[in-house]
Amino acid sequence: PAFFFEAVFPSSLVSGYFILLLLEVLAASHHFYTDKEEVVLWMNTVGPYHNRQETYKYFSLPFCVGTKKTISHYHETLGEALQGVELEFSGLDIKFKEEVMQTTYCDIELDKPKRDAFVYAIKNHYWYQMYIDDLPIWGIVGEADENGEDYYLWTYKKLEIGQNGNRIVDVNLTSEGKVKLVPNTRIPMSYSVKWKKSDVKFEDRFDKYLDPSFFQHRIHWFSIFNSFMMVIFLVGLVSMILMRTLRKDYARYSKEEEMDDMDRDLGDEYGWKQVHGDVFRPSSHPLIFSSLIGSGCQIFSVSLIVIILAMIEDLYTERGSMLSTAIFVYAATSPVNGYFGGSLYAKQGGRRWIKQMFIGAFLIPAMVCGTAFFINFIAIYYHASRAIPFGTMVAVCCICFFVILPLNLVGTILGRNLSGQPNFPCRVNAVPRPIPEKKWFMEPAVIVCLGGILPFGSIFIEMYFIFTSFWAYKIYYVYGFMMLVLVILCIVTVCVTIVCTYFLLNAEDYRWQWTSFLSAASTAVYVYMYSFYYYFFKTK
Repeated sequence: PAFFFEAVFPSSLVSGYFILLLLEVLAASHHFYTDKEEVVLWMNTVGPYHNRQETYKYFSLPFCVGTKKTISHYHETLGEALQGVELEFSGLDIKFKEEVMQTTYCDIELDKPKRDAFVYAIKNHYWYQMYIDDLPIWGIVGEADENGEDYYLWTYKKLEIGQNGNRIVDVNLTSEGKVKLVPNTRIPMSYSVKWKKSDVKFEDRFDKYLDPSFFQHRIHWFSIFNSFMMVIFLVGLVSMILMRTLRKDYARYSKEEEMDDMDRDLGDEYGWKQVHGDVFRPSSHPLIFSSLIGSGCQIFSVSLIVIILAMIEDLYTERGSMLSTAIFVYAATSPVNGYFGGSLYAKQGGRRWIKQMFIGAFLIPAMVCGTAFFINFIAIYYHASRAIPFGTMVAVCCICFFVILPLNLVGTILGRNLSGQPNFPCRVNAVPRPIPEKKWFMEPAVIVCLGGILPFGSIFIEMYFIFTSFWAYKIYYVYGFMMLVLVILCIVTVCVTIVCTYFLLNAEDYRWQWTSFLSAASTAVYVYMYSFYYYFFKTK
């Protein structure tokens, strides 16, 4: 394996990509400034206030650029590129602790097409976003009069920057200079910069953007408490039912061991004991099943690690850092996918392990990248800022081929060799027994549909907060809540799948593998349906 790994996937490429990803993840903007040092005002996006996901480049509106043409530094991470954060230099000359009185930096020659563009933006409540030292600033393009006949553009950006020592800790923007939009006129654009001392610590400078009254509302706490009560109830119920039932069955089995062969053969076995010779039969389509299990183990480990890192490092304070971290952790945890997927496939007697390894490695990346690239072509067509550059797409594909695939191969080989041997407690019958007819609510399809309701019920309040941060201008920062909800989701899912599997085996149906997997996976379908409900009824 080592020779194959070195020959096919050069270690320099692999280590290079890992180092790049690691640097992006760990890079933080702890910028120290000297007096009169250049401070860059980046223009990010513009778009309607009621749809945070619809954004365009700032200069897609006919704004003009400042007089300054060059800057000394520029940095963009992979996460920023994937989020469509392509910052453009404003052209405004700002220096640390150097105040600027109101100064005109450019003029807009307002012909009819430009006026129409501004009028459309004002009608749709367009806002724009800027950055100074990674601190976001929002401003409104303009406003209409009460009758909706005349439209006005804000032309004066009044910047007030707070500094603590030699660091920037606060930025405020006031829009002034309301000018009526009249075709074939010249509109001067101006700015001013005022510096003030601030007592805000650099570590706390993002606190003003957070919304504790929303995210730490009593309903949020109550939902967590409610979910914990559900967990205690479920665990108690499952333990009581299964332990009492199984204790009786085990007691009956121990009696049967004392009988002679004739009495045992005449015994009336029932329920799950009828299928003990078939229960360890390989699942249908073992290749895709083991690939899904391996991918699920990897996604779970990625979720756990990323949430812990977000709790420790406050990843929301850095543009694109959450996405960069998720990509790095996903790539680093590829051996988890290979280990669990490869070992399960080997236990089920699979022979085409290389094909399984490829499917397991590319299942999730292909689905995510395929969806993202499809949306990307739509974004390119509409000239939206979400469009991902071609070079970034190539970089993501290189990560898949030169990092994820070889690490998945290592995990698959380890899984096959360390835990790939079947160790079932009883042998599998040569001929599968027929599955008897059962009541409609014991059918696998019904069990799958019902299985996801309780897990979804334990997380849907949290999904409301996540969707709100996704669609509205709120920064999600309560990752402690998210960790608790993840733990609750895992426990509820385990309990539900145990019960679903027990019911299925009691009905003498030994096709439990896919049923147990899909009964938990159906939670995702309910989340998806809820996202449609939220979009149509909770957003504007």
